[in-house]
Amino acid sequence: MVQSSVRGKGARPGVRHAGELGPDQSPYDENGDGVRDGENGPPPDARGQGPAGGGGGRDGADGGRPRRRRRVLRWSATVLAVVILGTAGAGYLYYQHLNDNLKKDDLNIGDAKDRAAESTPNAAGQMPLNILLLGSDARDSKENQQLGGAKDTFGAPPRADVQILLHVSADRTNMSVVSMPRDTLLAIPKCTDSKGQIYPASAQWITNDSLGRGGPGCTVATWEKLTDIHIDHFIMVDFAGVVSMADAIGGVPVCVDKNIYSHTASGHGSGLKLKEGTTYVKGTQALQWLRTRYGFEDGSDIARTKAQHQYMSAMVRELRANATLSNPDKLRKLAETATRALTVDKGLGTVAKLYDLSTELKKVPTDRITMTTMPYVYAGERVVPKPGDADQLFRLVREDIPLDGKGTRKKKTTAAATAAPTDSDDKIAVQVQNGTRTSELAPAGGRAGTVAQLLAGKGFAEARADGSTVLSEDKTVVRYPSADLKGDAERVAKVLGIPASSVVKSTDVSGVTLVVGADWRSGTTYKAPKADDKTPESANILNGATRQCMKVDPSYTW
Repeated sequence: MVQSSVRGKGARPGVRHAGELGPDQSPYDENGDGVRDGENGPPPDARGQGPAGGGGGRDGADGGRPRRRRRVLRWSATVLAVVILGTAGAGYLYYQHLNDNLKKDDLNIGDAKDRAAESTPNAAGQMPLNILLLGSDARDSKENQQLGGAKDTFGAPPRADVQILLHVSADRTNMSVVSMPRDTLLAIPKCTDSKGQIYPASAQWITNDSLGRGGPGCTVATWEKLTDIHIDHFIMVDFAGVVSMADAIGGVPVCVDKNIYSHTASGHGSGLKLKEGTTYVKGTQALQWLRTRYGFEDGSDIARTKAQHQYMSAMVRELRANATLSNPDKLRKLAETATRALTVDKGLGTVAKLYDLSTELKKVPTDRITMTTMPYVYAGERVVPKPGDADQLFRLVREDIPLDGKGTRKKKTTAAATAAPTDSDDKIAVQVQNGTRTSELAPAGGRAGTVAQLLAGKGFAEARADGSTVLSEDKTVVRYPSADLKGDAERVAKVLGIPASSVVKSTDVSGVTLVVGADWRSGTTYKAPKADDKTPESANILNGATRQCMKVDPSYTW
């Protein structure tokens, strides 16, 4: 069956024109200073006179918070294009040399306790697909070094500058895309590479560094630990792969609402120069679009992510509508380029399996592709997953619920697997926290103590109230840090009548933790609220069929 093979379980001086860069500027070195993009100070205005906006704040941000210097997600559109097109359509793709072109690596090199359980089938026995798309900033070749800049980092451990989870529904009617900011702080699990080198677990570390801890298999392990979503495959591409794929595809239509020139007097900017309206971009110019921060909206990486999502959507539409893709020569060129550009997990390491995957992906209508960004909150100069909203987004993906709100949840042939508790109720340690505070109401006094006593009365002798922390949680939730405590958390929830969907794996806790939410401000009987399967607005939702023009900062127009 296709399904089983897919899853694998296995001019004038100083004047630049569109698409051009300065003599020493890399297309990935937006500042032109040999430093990786995002490692400098806040973006200057178009005249190079200091932070954009003059006041140091972000448009729409509260109280003059400094503009975020979030890192670029550079390669998302190209990777998705490879996946969507795959290697479909011709016998050329089955030549052995194409298989040999593909680079392979281990899927998950984390400990078993940090891994998510495999997905469950729907009523028809169909299985969802979860693919992690990665963009590596490796400086491991002359070409990658030239494209990536930062000359002092040649040969250094690569970082995962792009991390995007692609979820294809079990019935293939819809697709969910979840991007994660590259400077998100997470708990990175212990990883062991193919040579036996061990990378110890880290309580809080920037997520893009996970790639340098043994390879893409550690980034996969990090995602599984955070989301409790089983990942079936990964696909990774580097700088050189982006350029070669963009050229092979033949260009993607992008749109701006004003003329844009991403350039400042002090040398900052991607060099992107386009006229108002729609332009087909490819090669270096496509890279400039994907990495432009100075010039789009408020100059933040949020705006840059919007531009990347729009590029991705346009590429999907272009590939599906372009009849010239039936041309054998173009197919051969694309196949050669794609297989040389990619690193995949061993379960996806043949052209035949890539073909099967592309066939499955192309079943999804473009207007049922929903692109999102993981909800986050600031933690100093970094970000962390936003409590509640990020959990909700991950749950929807995990339970195969469409992010566009269309259709209904399909009943599964079997109930979701539950884990056995590690011990009897009286020996399960439970920390109870008060999360009843809301934007309108003060926290309900004594709730942690009351519910801890309730648990003790039900046989949980090790239940303890944590009076040092008062949280804001819309719904009562039971969190657990690792797979070995899932059964304990589920047992606590069952005894209190808390739905299984409110039992969540989280790196923010060290043991089973019950947070009494605003939906349980009084009494000793929990009444579960009506299920809410709505995608959080904080996920920055974009439909795959949406045709939009990026808004240009007037300071960067010409």
